[in-house]
Amino acid sequence: MSHKTVKQWALFVFSAVLISSAAIAQTKPNVVILATGGTIAGAGADVTNSATYQAAKVPVDKLIAGIPQLGSVANVRGEQVFQIASESFTNANLLTLGKRVAALARQDDVDGIVITHGTDTTEETAYFLNLVVHTDKPIVVVASMRPGTAMSADGMLNLYSAVTVAGSKDARGRGVMVVMNDEIDSGRDVTKAVNNKVEAFRSPWGPLGFVVEGKNYWFRRLDKRHTVNSEFDIEKINALPLVEIAYAGGNVDDVAYRAFAKAGAKAIIHAGPGNGSVSGALVPVLQELRGKGIQIIRSSHVNAGGFVLRNAEQPDDKYDWIVAHDLNPQKARILATVALTATSDTKELQRIFMEY
Repeated sequence: MSHKTVKQWALFVFSAVLISSAAIAQTKPNVVILATGGTIAGAGADVTNSATYQAAKVPVDKLIAGIPQLGSVANVRGEQVFQIASESFTNANLLTLGKRVAALARQDDVDGIVITHGTDTTEETAYFLNLVVHTDKPIVVVASMRPGTAMSADGMLNLYSAVTVAGSKDARGRGVMVVMNDEIDSGRDVTKAVNNKVEAFRSPWGPLGFVVEGKNYWFRRLDKRHTVNSEFDIEKINALPLVEIAYAGGNVDDVAYRAFAKAGAKAIIHAGPGNGSVSGALVPVLQELRGKGIQIIRSSHVNAGGFVLRNAEQPDDKYDWIVAHDLNPQKARILATVALTATSDTKELQRIFMEY
């Protein structure tokens, strides 16, 4: 074989490899990872530090580089949107993130989106995106309970699972999801129920499904309105009104409620015991605030799930109050901030709380 022939053959083989590699890349989904910080990007001083560490230290490119297996399931690229601990998330952060997610979802070369996040407010961000981003493409919020430097760190597997879910065709149309500890939960339902275990997130109505070794197993769908079926659109929202949560228990007084009203709150979530119960001493206070135009929304701080029934415990129709249905106080705050950008009519707001 001549030198020229060998060279031609080598060029042919090299071209075939390039074409084959390109074909494989085209068959894999394109997933964008938006990083916001949190424990999943945290680092501790020692491998034994699973609860004592600094959050939001590792940039997204290092998170991706640390899991080379991601390349076998998706074409992955990352963007650093924020680098903060999630307890510091503000309404402005939500708007910035929501608009970026929506912009990516409109791109033909994006099949799914993953958001890395701190666990403290994962449920709030996931629910916000579930309300305002119009797409049927999978949007997955992922977090971890232990920093990557700890023994038995959970972030690596959580992120791998999140990418596989975000790139799955069978995950389309299910709303915004939270993937952690092998579970696929609805961003609408899920809540952080434990603060020091990897099985920290729970949904009172159960997970949507599970992901095991990159394969999804589905068991239910979210029946509430979300994403493509939502009447709210992040592209039309540039500011969110102030909504605050007042926690009520035994011996509660009116200090927090009046302070929130004075600060300009458009609505107050009453996080009451049981069925969103309101103490006798608070009833006239909440009536007074409602008379000043502030929306009063009865929620429950019961952790295991349940309903706040309208006109049970309190005559909501008479007082022109709203009930949060099965939403916990923090999710009720998110829905109220979004809903109040569209209406201040109590009946309309109650409809929204029942539908979303």
